[in-house]
Amino acid sequence: MADDRPVPLDEYPVHQVPLSMKHVATGDRNAYDRCIFHLFDHEGRALLILGLGVYPNTGVIDAYATLRTGDTLHAVRASDALGEDRMNLSVGPLRITVDEPLHRIRLECAADPGDPDSLAYDLTWTADFPALWEPHHLQRRGDRLSLEGRRFVQAGRPSGVIRAGGREIPVSPGEWTATRDRSWGVRPIPGEERGRLEEEFATEGFHWIWCPVRFDDRFLMVVVQEDADGYRTLNDATLVRPDRPDRQLGWPRTDISYRSGTRHPERAVVHLTDPEDRKPLELGVEVLASLPLAVGAGYPPADDWQHGTWRGRDWTDRRTYDLSDPSAHPLAAYGVIDHAARFTLDGRTGYGIFEHGSFGRHDPSGFTGFDSTAP
Repeated sequence: MADDRPVPLDEYPVHQVPLSMKHVATGDRNAYDRCIFHLFDHEGRALLILGLGVYPNTGVIDAYATLRTGDTLHAVRASDALGEDRMNLSVGPLRITVDEPLHRIRLECAADPGDPDSLAYDLTWTADFPALWEPHHLQRRGDRLSLEGRRFVQAGRPSGVIRAGGREIPVSPGEWTATRDRSWGVRPIPGEERGRLEEEFATEGFHWIWCPVRFDDRFLMVVVQEDADGYRTLNDATLVRPDRPDRQLGWPRTDISYRSGTRHPERAVVHLTDPEDRKPLELGVEVLASLPLAVGAGYPPADDWQHGTWRGRDWTDRRTYDLSDPSAHPLAAYGVIDHAARFTLDGRTGYGIFEHGSFGRHDPSGFTGFDSTAP
């Protein structure tokens, strides 16, 4: 008989369906609930990406942290059986503590006791702006719901220290920016069944831009998703200011300058529109540092570990990657890459993430297939 006793979170009046908080309202194995943080210095010398997720219907909790300094990527990944205390956001050496919801969060990674040069950090993330809902995200493959996610995004400032490779990296609010994303719903994890839907509804192309930007006095979020023919399935550009209502800045259009022979962006311009006077606005993007999520961070099509996979109890893996030779990581180009970037908008300079992935055919960009790259 299954152990179905109440769990600690059942003490709180947060239920949405007549079930214990141990259970989610769907039986879909791809149900998930997770977060991601991006922290980087304004010169592009260090980019730290970390996150944690739970997968209730596969009974897995996992977390990761990846730090790029120069061409070296330090990675820590941990996975375990999902326990009953959903407010305990820790797995292996990685821990996230919500000190004040939507305002202050502590991020920790313990060093490997046997390796003093291993990745470790103790950081505090503090919000500078209210959390912003992203558009409801929905995808189908044929008639099958393959993704349905609810997300909010938020910008803030980090403080604390990172240690890796024998170096201590101080993190100070004036010189670093941090953004975060919280999402939950249904999202494919490894082990999805194959068959007719994959064969007859294969993806021809996918084009994605996810772009949270923090300025001193405002926060801007841009998200765009397009199919192979350029049909837009996700679209938003919202400006957040503490002293004014949120403003939607029209239909974002993006000109991306790719490195020759690749789909790696070096700079971009996002064309926006001020709704008050219909004045065109240009968001300039200058890439400072890049980190492929398929290397170390567990996002598809990573070939050494992916989120939601059962690795047994108390699994922890630490490793370093050399990113100096892109050919050593051929799958990275077929996964989303997060770029720490410097942004300009209406005379202001800000910092944020230009997350981009473009795979297969994309007619507006001139890409004809999965092997097509920029001239």
